[in-house]
Amino acid sequence: MADGPVPLTDVRELSRLAYGFMASKALFAALDLELFGHLAATPAELGELVEKTGVPANRLATLVAALIALGLVTEANGRLANSPAAQRYLVRSAPEFFGDYYRLQIDKQVYPRFLHLSDGLAGRPVESVYQLIQDPVEAEIFSSSQHQASMGPAVVVSRLVDFGGRRKLLDVAGGTGAFSIRLCRQNPDLLATIIDFPSVIEVARRFVDEAGLAERIEFVAGNALQVSWPDEQDVVLMSYLLSAVGGDELERLLDLATAALAPGGMVLIHDFMLDAHRRGPRESALWLVSNLAGRSDTISFSDDEIGDRLRARGFVNVSSMPLIPSITKLVMATGAGTQGHAAL
Repeated sequence: MADGPVPLTDVRELSRLAYGFMASKALFAALDLELFGHLAATPAELGELVEKTGVPANRLATLVAALIALGLVTEANGRLANSPAAQRYLVRSAPEFFGDYYRLQIDKQVYPRFLHLSDGLAGRPVESVYQLIQDPVEAEIFSSSQHQASMGPAVVVSRLVDFGGRRKLLDVAGGTGAFSIRLCRQNPDLLATIIDFPSVIEVARRFVDEAGLAERIEFVAGNALQVSWPDEQDVVLMSYLLSAVGGDELERLLDLATAALAPGGMVLIHDFMLDAHRRGPRESALWLVSNLAGRSDTISFSDDEIGDRLRARGFVNVSSMPLIPSITKLVMATGAGTQGHAAL
């Protein structure tokens, strides 16, 4: 039998799964209190945190005990400090701050969708993420927090993919433009077009302006399945898009990408994808499950399956690799023509 997850054998392992949401909510609550920021400069006693957060000692002591047990906070001689990971990623002033992604998108938008997972499986889906971001307020929360999460993968793509000789990038459902911003910075001759909903484009304009790239990144506002895509593109990028649509829409998006490319153009697909044997990775599988609450026609797929779909459309040099280890993969391929081939 092929290697895969180890089957559970103990009730304590089942309990660890069942209680997992408790750890998540403790983390989110600490982020709401800016607790890690209060511990960033120097260790503090509980009483000092009570004064800074305004939370009574009995309540805060209970939360802190959980944070210590989870490895987020350490304690020595009555003084509390951040763990190395908390100091690096959960302190707002840190260069690699990731907290708002957890605090806003995961806690306020993704977590509530999981409460309706059984409804989705029964064919009674609630609001999908793309319905959610039609609202300008929700679009601001989702997009701004997602910008943090997308910058890391964008950096990896900019280092691994050869954009030499390619001048036009179409970033479909490009959100705040994290990929377009990074790739344009890395490739001075590259021009980008972002397609996304009007509510998201309003957020994206701010990030693009702040990056000083307004003259090199333009926008098409609308649903990617309904608007006209610019043609003769050297690269079409779709990040976190195929996993959020239904099966028929996935096929339609691949058709649109094929039609939008110039001869020899390159398609890049970054998303949650299963392994070929469909036994994981764990985080990818759970992210794909999250979409079930929002729409009944969502599908899961592996990188091999996406590669087969591209080959059926005439693409060559199809390859894939992990991008965020155990979470996302990158599939890349080159269309018919003589412009070159995708390179890792």
